[in-house]
This record gives sequence, structure tokens and C-alpha cells, in this order.
Amino acid sequence: MGPEGHKDSGRGKGLALAAALLGWLFDGAEMGVFSLVGRPAVQDLLHTTDEGVIALWFGVITAGFLVGAATGGVLFGWLGDRVGRVRAMTLSVLVYSVFTGACGVATEAWQIGLLRFVAALGMGGEWSLGVALVMEVWPNRSRAFMAGLIGAAANVGYMLVGVVGLGLNVVLAGLSRFFLAAGLAQERVDWLSANGGWRLMMVLGTLPALLTFFIRLFVPESERWLEERRRGATSNWAARDLLGVVLGGAGPALMVYLWAWDETGWLRHTLGVRLAGSALGLLIATAGYTYPVVRYLQREGSAGHAPGPWLRRMLLAACLSGVALLGTWGSTQWAPSWADSLAEKGLHAKEYTQISLAIGAVAGTLAAALLGDWVGRRPAYCVLCVLSLGSVYLLYQTNTEYGPRLLLSAGVAGACTASFYGWLPLYLPELFPTRLRATGQGFGFNFGRILAAVGALQTGNLMGLFKEPLDVGGLTLAGGYPLACTAMSLVYFVGVVMIWLAPETRGRALPE
Repeated sequence: MGPEGHKDSGRGKGLALAAALLGWLFDGAEMGVFSLVGRPAVQDLLHTTDEGVIALWFGVITAGFLVGAATGGVLFGWLGDRVGRVRAMTLSVLVYSVFTGACGVATEAWQIGLLRFVAALGMGGEWSLGVALVMEVWPNRSRAFMAGLIGAAANVGYMLVGVVGLGLNVVLAGLSRFFLAAGLAQERVDWLSANGGWRLMMVLGTLPALLTFFIRLFVPESERWLEERRRGATSNWAARDLLGVVLGGAGPALMVYLWAWDETGWLRHTLGVRLAGSALGLLIATAGYTYPVVRYLQREGSAGHAPGPWLRRMLLAACLSGVALLGTWGSTQWAPSWADSLAEKGLHAKEYTQISLAIGAVAGTLAAALLGDWVGRRPAYCVLCVLSLGSVYLLYQTNTEYGPRLLLSAGVAGACTASFYGWLPLYLPELFPTRLRATGQGFGFNFGRILAAVGALQTGNLMGLFKEPLDVGGLTLAGGYPLACTAMSLVYFVGVVMIWLAPETRGRALPE
């Protein structure tokens, strides 16, 4: 019996969940690996020790990754609504595996940026497709627990990267022996393992490709999607509409350029140009990325179906996700580097801080999904924003040295700021009907990464602006990393207000 024959049986539900959890785990690992090896990779490829140049390229590659994930969320979401969740998810995992591994043989920094962008297309797609598949296959009463597992799986992968970082030398030695035994020349093995072994760590990123065979052979397709295909609803998706997504990519590219490169210093003194250009870029991206859905709804409307408020829900979902993503990438993602700057050499502060963040995040994602099911989606999101704001302050403004207290604070901040990644998989599928679910939630979650991409660059700018302590109403805030990251966390105030514009979906079945 083929995958479509399981019809959401117990075995089929288990296989779908296993495939999705493994995909999200590898997602988290692929995202975390660049935090671990990105700096030596850029330093190696640029042949420089200039920290300013290294930081610029690191930020640009990170921004490109986030933009790629935003684009992939729409592209693969469209594919999942058109040809099925399982087929599209198979391709998305294959894309992020192969192109992450290809980073290991890059010879220029721009090649890393390009390969990470393409890999991110698959990562962004896998999130939306896996969420759609699991939420459609499992019953309504299981949604909160499933959502918590989704967020936890990615953070387990992120934590594993930190664990590998602690034993990196042992891992590299073992891998070098393996490649030599496999017949690879000593010269090539030395090239792969040089400069902290960043190339080997990237090459390991191809391992998730093995997951694609499991997905395609054994994982059942969603019966909800199959019913939509039988009704003919999937035929309203047209490949030519994807041209809008390609053109929409020019928007975030413009935004990254405006905030990243300023060789003459002119843009730095012309803030209005940057803000106007960013607004234009955001408008281009929004128009381009929503174009396939707009055209789909127009075709559906011409067939006698009411389009409904789906486009407005997509934009609202993007804003809610953007608050969460910008808060994380603009604050806690910098904690490992900050801890490393406070610690003495040899203490592995970066790795232990990353592990602490991830352990907290695993607990936070599970708790957030259950909280959303207990008190309601909107009150839960509001509570998460308040807790996240307080936890960032606790981490950055009450620690002045690396040690157990900082690691405990990192765990609390990880639990609070990453908790949204358990809440979002619970809430976003409830906003869209089956025929739009993968595309709608793929856009909603991943479009927020564009805001996070610009935010990741802003944290670096704020570090330069807030070098000295700042006195606010008699309260002295530490400068540098702490003040910049604390300032970025103020975005959670936006979330406290915005969530009340969203519909409450607690206790309701998924829309058909």
C-alpha cells in the first residue's frame, strides 16, 4: 500500500510526525551550525582578521539566509498546496541538505552567502509544510502538544550543534580518519579540516538528505489535502504566478543593501534614505510574495467562491511572527558572542551559552503551546511578549561576567523568547483553510524573517551607537551588547498591542 493509502491511520500519523520532527531537528541544526563556524569560515575565505569586515559579511550572510527562508516559505508553501505536503516536503529537505553541504567546498565568501540563501529556501519551506501536514493528520485535541513538539524539535537540533562544538576537535579527528579510510587524499582532508574544520561541519549538513527517502516512501499524504485535490481546488494554483515571488525578492535585497553596505558613509548620515528605501523594499516584498495567493483567490472568486479575509490574515500572521523573530534574532541570538567576549579563553562560553539557550527554548516551546490551549491564543501571546521583554533585561542588564548566573539567565531568556515557536505552529494553521494553509502560514511565519534580517543588521549598528552606558530615569543600562540587545527587545511592546487585532481560535476545528 502506498503512502496515500494510510488515510491518517495511527501508523500514518506516527510516520508523518516522525518525518516532520526529524526535519525540524535538522532545520535547527542547520541554523545553528553557522553560528558556530560562520566566523572562521568568513575569516578563512576573506583572508583577513579585520573584525569589522568579518562582522559585516557575517551579518550579510545571516540576512541572506533569513530572506531565503522567507522566500522559501512562500515557494514551497505554494508547492505544498499545489502538489501535496509530502512531495513538497521531500524536495525542501533535499534542497537545504545539498546546498548546506555545498558550503563546505566554497572558495569565496559570496559563494557561502549564495549557497546559504538557496539552502534557506528549503528550510523555510520545510517548516510550513511539516506544520501543515502534522496539524491536518493529527486530531484537533492533539494540536497544542504537536505544536510544542514542533518548536522543541528545532531547538534540540540547535542544542546538538552546541554540544558538537564542545567536542569539535574530537569530531574533526574522527571525520578526518573516516575520509582518509574512504580513499580521500591527505591534501584534500587537510583542506577540509583546516581553520576549525568549518568545511567538514558544513559537509555534514548533507546527512538530512537521507531523510527524503523515508519521507517519500513511507509518509502518508494529508487526507484533507487529497480531498481538496478531488474537489479541484488545487488546480487554481498557477506556476506563472511565482514570477511575483521572484520579483518580490528585490525588496529585501534592497533593504539588506541599504543597511549593510555604506563604503562612503553617505547612507549613515542620511537616515531618511535608508528608512524610505526600507519602506519601499517592504512594499515590493509584500506585493511580490502575496501575488500567488491574490491570483489564486481571484480565480477562486471567479468560480463563485468568496475569497474571505485570507490576505489580511496572512499580513497579520507575518506581523505576529515578525515580532517573535525580530526579538530573537535581535537579542538572544547575540548572547553566545557576548558571553564569549566576557569569558577567558578556553572556557567554551559560546558553546555553553548556546546550549543553555536551547535547553530553555525546548521547555519554553512546549509550555507556550500548552498555555495557548489553556488560556487562549491571544492572552498567551501577550504573556509571552511580557515575559520575553523581562527575560532579555534579566540576561543583559544584570550580568557583568561569564558564569553560572549568566548561563541560568540565558536559559530563562531562551525559554521566553523562543516560546513563540511553540505558539506559532499552534495558531497559524488555525487561520487558514486547507487549500491555503501551507502557503498562508508559510508566508505568515517566514515573511517575519525579512524584518529579522534587517533587525540582525540593526543590532550591530546599535552596538556602535550605544557603546557607553545609558541613564534612563535614574536606571543605568550597560552599553555595548547589553544595551543594543535590550533596545531590540522593545519590539515585544508591538506584539502586546497587535495580538488583540487577531481572531481568537481556541476550541475551534481547523478551517476546511
